[in-house]
Amino acid sequence: MAEAGIPVVVHASSMPVPGRCTGPGPIAGVLAAHPALAVVVAHLGMPEYDEFLGLAARYRNVRLDTTMAFTDFAEATAPFPARLRPPLRDLGLAGKVVLGSDLPTIPYPYAHQLHSLERLDLGDEWLRAVCWHNGIQVLGEPL
Repeated sequence: MAEAGIPVVVHASSMPVPGRCTGPGPIAGVLAAHPALAVVVAHLGMPEYDEFLGLAARYRNVRLDTTMAFTDFAEATAPFPARLRPPLRDLGLAGKVVLGSDLPTIPYPYAHQLHSLERLDLGDEWLRAVCWHNGIQVLGEPL
């Protein structure tokens, strides 16, 4: 997969059930062995936001998707720390954060995911990048 450059979406976090193959450690091991692997970490890696944002910053082809993140549903169980908004903004502008939805199996209206991103108040440029440009880049399409 790394050689082919095909992005892989992974549910790498320890949520909803921790296990020996979940959390940032196991995917960090895979990335150490295959640093060119194109990985999209689902749900921003919640609740291990720090670690997964770190992996996205460290590895060129690691991205994070926004599925459920910042919604009322997620904030009730795994709130995103306000102190991580600056690195989230930087990563989004650098092409490392992409819109995710898990539609149709989400416990809220689809529009709520978009509203949740907007209420982060990270700016229109960040929203355009996350909701459009970054996903296009993952798929290898020109902007």
